[in-house]
Amino acid sequence: MYYIMLSERISSIFKKITYAALRVGRNPESIKLIAVTKGQPIDKIIKAADLGLRIFGENRVQEAREKVAQIKGFNLQWHMIGHLQTNKVKEAVRIFTLIHSLDSEKLAIKIDNEAKKIDKIQRVLIEVKLSEEESKFGVKEEELEKFIDAIVNLKHIKIEGLMTIPPYFENPEDVRPYFRRLRQLRDSLSEKYPFLSELSMGMSHDFEIAIEEGATMVRIGTALFGQRIT
Repeated sequence: MYYIMLSERISSIFKKITYAALRVGRNPESIKLIAVTKGQPIDKIIKAADLGLRIFGENRVQEAREKVAQIKGFNLQWHMIGHLQTNKVKEAVRIFTLIHSLDSEKLAIKIDNEAKKIDKIQRVLIEVKLSEEESKFGVKEEELEKFIDAIVNLKHIKIEGLMTIPPYFENPEDVRPYFRRLRQLRDSLSEKYPFLSELSMGMSHDFEIAIEEGATMVRIGTALFGQRIT
């Protein structure tokens, strides 16, 4: 029964992605769905992979490590979407295809050093803080260009774009200015930094707004899997 329900949810989300993209003249295939598996059991993730999902997002390194070790037989990508502490970098570089939450020069240097040890170019997104919420991490927008200049020449990091986590609003329309601002930041910097192509923004209740404002990656958990168990 859950397999059928999950299949229907995946289909519904892809339809919403398609319609949101087409509303603003975008190609739906330019948008990647990241299935957020924080707090979700292994059997649900395996069912999602069996139904064709290939990119999974985790907030915690330890939880990701345990899941990666248990899921075999699929060619999956794992993305780090939560705050990354420097003492978890060594493991994170070995697990994750893409780290969405680069937010300090110290962290960038640590990632670069650990990636060098295993001869890897670690793909990263820079997390941008667009609100005053103390619970949010990220580089302040007025410091973004200086931050990129400070890390752009690191040999084992590949910066691919920007990420943000805006405040939560009951009405998804209220979050639109934050998504629009991230796109504007990317666009204003793209001449100097043409590699800033990705925009990771939008979650279960507001991803359609994010797509309308330019998201190339949406991070969806509860709309796919239901409520977390942890």
